[in-house]
Amino acid sequence: MKEKVFLIIAASIGSGHMKAAEAVADELKLECHEARVHVVDFSEWRISAMTALMKWGYLGILRFVPNLYDLMYRFTGGKAGGLSVQSLISAVISWDFSALLRKYRPDMVICTHPFPAGAASWRKQRHPEEFLFATVITDYSVHQMWIYPNPDLYFVARESMKTDLIAAGLAPERVMVTGIPVTARFRRREDRGAILGSLGLSADMPVILLMGGGLGLGGVEFALDELDKLERPLQCLVVAGRNEALKARVEKLATSFHHPLVAIGYSSRVSEFMAAASFLISKPGALTISEALSLELPMILHDPIPGPETQNAVYMARKGAAIWVNDEKKLLPAVVRLLSEPETLAAMQKRSHEMKRPYAARDIARELLNALENHRDRQKIQRR
Repeated sequence: MKEKVFLIIAASIGSGHMKAAEAVADELKLECHEARVHVVDFSEWRISAMTALMKWGYLGILRFVPNLYDLMYRFTGGKAGGLSVQSLISAVISWDFSALLRKYRPDMVICTHPFPAGAASWRKQRHPEEFLFATVITDYSVHQMWIYPNPDLYFVARESMKTDLIAAGLAPERVMVTGIPVTARFRRREDRGAILGSLGLSADMPVILLMGGGLGLGGVEFALDELDKLERPLQCLVVAGRNEALKARVEKLATSFHHPLVAIGYSSRVSEFMAAASFLISKPGALTISEALSLELPMILHDPIPGPETQNAVYMARKGAAIWVNDEKKLLPAVVRLLSEPETLAAMQKRSHEMKRPYAARDIARELLNALENHRDRQKIQRR
């Protein structure tokens, strides 16, 4: 049987895009033994220096002038501004994308970030038969920077996003509502007592999990300052991601903190930590939200990156799976509410159960494989 080559292109601008890419890659390999899958971080300097430069600028803006990022997000969200920026970025990085095509010679390209998606669309328009092209949108809303005319398939988190893409001119049969892909670890039941024991925490007290995304952003220290004011018994587990400085500060704080406090750096055990937690306090990154939904973990969402994360938080709060804290003064009351009202926690868990899509990665992989098989069948017919 002929080998199937898949090139999945993400960008480590935050960890979510890479996580989604890896989840789809894992399922492709499980579903098809003939699949050869390559996952590439397009924001590495050696792969696309321009994308790496944009990542560097993006992180700097978020850190020092977040309001500027909000303005940029709003400007590119409009069709005129978005299309002009899309065209410029796509043309500039198209050479880097072409180099990946020459190296891997894929049958199908899947993008989980809008920058490589733009370059792929630019190439697809000029060489329509060179590869099949799919885009996985890793947000709960559609921004103009995700919208391109040339993908053969789009995968989105919810029905309203499909409606938005159809309104933008895409054929309905090209847009599939699957959810955001998370790894199979978030489908497993875990032994809560064993997990907490391995962390030196008790199964008899509430456990609050604090996360700031893969970059360790997300107001973790402010949240801890607020939690330290509470007298009722609780325990805190902080996942600092790749932010080693944050991890070190939390470890130092643990020596004087009024509650048991454990700090973890970047870890592959996030599914275990979520399974053991009573609820989550986090910035509203789409992948973190999707992972929490999969494990039916109630969420308090705060301190978003302006733009898509605010929209994520509003959507989750409206659906009842999260509390959206848009004012720092409301964080502590939200925590007290969840600690005091088990019926509220139960209702949030129920909504998460109804919303979760833990098999999104598998469903996406199957659709990709079907699309490639159908494409090859059509090519055979055309050659006869």
